[in-house]
Amino acid sequence: MQGGCGAEVQGADLNTLTDADVAAIRAAQGEHGVVFFHDQDMTPAQQLKVARRFGDVNVNRFFTPVPEQPEVALVLKEPRHETNIGGGWHTDHSYDAIPALGSMLHAKEVPTNGGDTLFASMYLAAEALSDGLRKTLMGMSAVHSSRHVFGSEGFYSRMEDDRYHNPELATQDAVHPVIVRHPVSGRAALYVNPGFTIRFDGWTAEESRPLLAYLYELGAREEHVCRFRWHEGSVAFWDNRATWHHALNDYPGERRLMHRVTIEGEPLPAYAA
Repeated sequence: MQGGCGAEVQGADLNTLTDADVAAIRAAQGEHGVVFFHDQDMTPAQQLKVARRFGDVNVNRFFTPVPEQPEVALVLKEPRHETNIGGGWHTDHSYDAIPALGSMLHAKEVPTNGGDTLFASMYLAAEALSDGLRKTLMGMSAVHSSRHVFGSEGFYSRMEDDRYHNPELATQDAVHPVIVRHPVSGRAALYVNPGFTIRFDGWTAEESRPLLAYLYELGAREEHVCRFRWHEGSVAFWDNRATWHHALNDYPGERRLMHRVTIEGEPLPAYAA
């Protein structure tokens, strides 16, 4: 791992966490945005059990589940696939009225080269705003939607394989503050993302586009980003309220298989100085 966010936890076995371990991981995730583990040997059922230590599980509406374990989603790219899952900067579930806390992704098979994941700190993005822009954004909300990504005319509808289902369920729209107060750390975090934010509340999409483009450029600056290199058994547990992520699609002709469990969150309050 290298870059401006994230923390690696050494020597932990996620299958044997104590309550104190869970509290420490929760605090580290809230502070650093994403925590990483290596050499974790977990079945899907064990991963689900670990995830439930951190909250209720969100069952993904759109991605194929692990056989006989519907709460665990397959994040898969076969050698024949051109499109990966999770490519491009985004924040999972920002289109839900109560966005997911985050996801726990377990690497089962990784390519010989490539397939890293980038994470960007929205704490650092919020801190990088000028005082004037920060004050302006603190009084604003933004609209997020699943329709243009998961709907029948959305991005994933072009995937001609069985990794994606239920476009008719992509009806979610939600409004959230542009600057939120993180429920664990109390820090200010920028809460718009290129994947699911469509406009500012009360603005048209055309009016919103220039300012959103600036915020997206700001969020993805090199000093705000960390890069995680996967190995079989690696786990990334990220916080959607504090980060974006971007799965790199740079391993043509190779297989990458991950198991993902997503954890329910809580309403996001606006940050007030």
